[in-house]
Amino acid sequence: MNQMSGARFPPDLTGANVEDAGEHNRAVVLRCIHRQAPISRAEIARQTGFTKPAIARIVDRLLDEGLIIEARRRHGLRGQPAIELEINPDAFFAIGIDIDRDHLTILAVDAVGNVRARVHHEKRYVRPAEFMQLTADAISHFQRSRLVDDAHLAGIGLAMPDWLGEIPFLGMPDDYSEWTDFDVRTALENLTQHPVFIENETNAAALAELDYGLGAESRNFFYIAINACLGGGLVLDGNGHRGAMALSGEIGWLPIADDRDKSAPKVDLLGEMVTVFFLYKFLGEHGVHASVPQDLLTLDARGKALVSKWLKEMSAHLAVAVKHIGMIVDPDAIIIGGRLPIRMIDELLRYVHENLMAGDNSLPTLHRASIGEDASALGAAAMPMAAALMLASADAVQRTRSPLKFMDRLNN
Repeated sequence: MNQMSGARFPPDLTGANVEDAGEHNRAVVLRCIHRQAPISRAEIARQTGFTKPAIARIVDRLLDEGLIIEARRRHGLRGQPAIELEINPDAFFAIGIDIDRDHLTILAVDAVGNVRARVHHEKRYVRPAEFMQLTADAISHFQRSRLVDDAHLAGIGLAMPDWLGEIPFLGMPDDYSEWTDFDVRTALENLTQHPVFIENETNAAALAELDYGLGAESRNFFYIAINACLGGGLVLDGNGHRGAMALSGEIGWLPIADDRDKSAPKVDLLGEMVTVFFLYKFLGEHGVHASVPQDLLTLDARGKALVSKWLKEMSAHLAVAVKHIGMIVDPDAIIIGGRLPIRMIDELLRYVHENLMAGDNSLPTLHRASIGEDASALGAAAMPMAAALMLASADAVQRTRSPLKFMDRLNN
């Protein structure tokens, strides 16, 4: 398999030309099809640098294994219409679980990221025992209803915050600290015979964008999630980056000058200002009740005006964070997502832009996340799927790490 001389290709789309590199080259072709489908054999050859006969052999093998399908013929070009290839949606399935302080979401996902089934519980401070029962019920439902093919289940992914149960939180009950001593990995592994993958919930959301969203356009970005807690996830060169101590992206600890009280300005942590819970608190202090994201969509004119006021105040702090991220990490883009309603994220982005210097080309571009509130759950499912499809985003550490214990982060 000779590569074309003089060509430059992305590292994860460059094959090895040695006899024992068959699995690597197969993975390269799968990644190319996953990222750019629908795509023809000739286009794969151009992207990877493999010869057309080599592509023909690899593609035939992938077709025989049922990992890809011939989707359609592309007409309108000279000569024989090109046959386009795609990942077979039924090649694998995965289950993605997202547990946070205000909800539990469980998805059944196919090989191209389509959500085949969703179970959602809008409930605060779910304890470990209830979490396991609700998770077992959802998985059983998916299997009984044949929403997933158990023989092709790539695994179960879990996305959850670090320090769950450790950090004091608004309205957190005392027994929520049960999470700190709960071995969630062992509990899930006792629930299923399939592999279990675990990741921080915002890192998982960033993986969802990488594999199923804006990752098709940007391979270097910082993801900011405005959830019950503020989170960050970093993707560099198409790979999730957690750092030496697995603490990369912890944007909530960023110190921000808070000058709302002009008589006594102080420094606060960004994560103690810009969260959905603090928006609910702000509204409550002004006599407006909201406790779930859906409540934010039914506010009257006064409630909407208060939300706009809060978004404007928070945008100034986020603009500072954008500047720091831009200078230190220098990503292509900063993506903002989470559980805020879409139109409120758009409004927030507009205010952030107003706080940034117009025409400053050194700053990364700002975008609303292309995947909504289920991004972390979809990212959880993306972990076993990436391993099954040998994607560049696959990370073996997810098979061993637990986000609940500090020493686990040190060791992994």
